[in-house]
Amino acid sequence: MSAYVIVNIAVTDPKEYEEYKRLAAPTVTLYGGRYLVRGGKVDVLEGDWCPARYVILEFPTAARAREWWDSPEYRPIRAIRWRTAESSMIMVDGV
Repeated sequence: MSAYVIVNIAVTDPKEYEEYKRLAAPTVTLYGGRYLVRGGKVDVLEGDWCPARYVILEFPTAARAREWWDSPEYRPIRAIRWRTAESSMIMVDGV
């Protein structure tokens, strides 16, 4: 069953965050993931939630998504995101 990693990001250092984006993408692919949403325009249809930057990743399984998140390839890159943005991340099983 596919799993989805959903990230709400408020970038605080746009220049250094570009480096994060460049380095993170190959690690997602390495673990069988793919970007479904990466930034893009957000239109609020209901409520007052309006994320600044929204990312959705799809992985073949939840186990694979967790392997990516805590992988030796992604850990140092994740630290860049923590330095350059405020973010919330969840993982949810698909149907």
